[in-house]
Amino acid sequence: MKIIIGSMNKTKIEAVKEVFPTNQVLSYSAESSVSAQPFSDEETRTGAINRAKDCIAMHPDAMGIGLEGGVMELNGQLFLCNWGAMIDLKKQVHTASGARILLPEEISTPLRNGVELGDIMDSYAKRQGVRHNEGAIGIFTNNLVSRKNMFLHVVTLLRGQWEYWHDSNLKSSD
Repeated sequence: MKIIIGSMNKTKIEAVKEVFPTNQVLSYSAESSVSAQPFSDEETRTGAINRAKDCIAMHPDAMGIGLEGGVMELNGQLFLCNWGAMIDLKKQVHTASGARILLPEEISTPLRNGVELGDIMDSYAKRQGVRHNEGAIGIFTNNLVSRKNMFLHVVTLLRGQWEYWHDSNLKSSD
């Protein structure tokens, strides 16, 4: 089975390949059709779904996966959030969310002023490409949880849901 991930980000691609090691995994620069910096659970989830839909629009014979990182506000504080979506061969949409951590105020202020988290993190960590490596989650968990690990969890949740519903449908058709 062919799986298309709607991203060229290596951490996301590696997560999908690890969860689906026997499948052909291809990457495609899919459109999220949301803000460059999603600012709620709803917007982040919508971006993941849109990426998965874009994948299967280009490759209708494959399953599409969209992964989206964003921020969400709770009680006046900003938290890192992430969502994934998988559209299977029957065009069923499965979604899952993962880790959330509080972002420090020095990160929250520029986010509220419209700066993307990836750009803020490069400056904050004094390195380039944080979004393609450890991510904000890696920085703020002292590398105990990497961006790949975060998305690995989400993709595992997607696969588990898909297998459950796929297996349930097979049993009910017996």
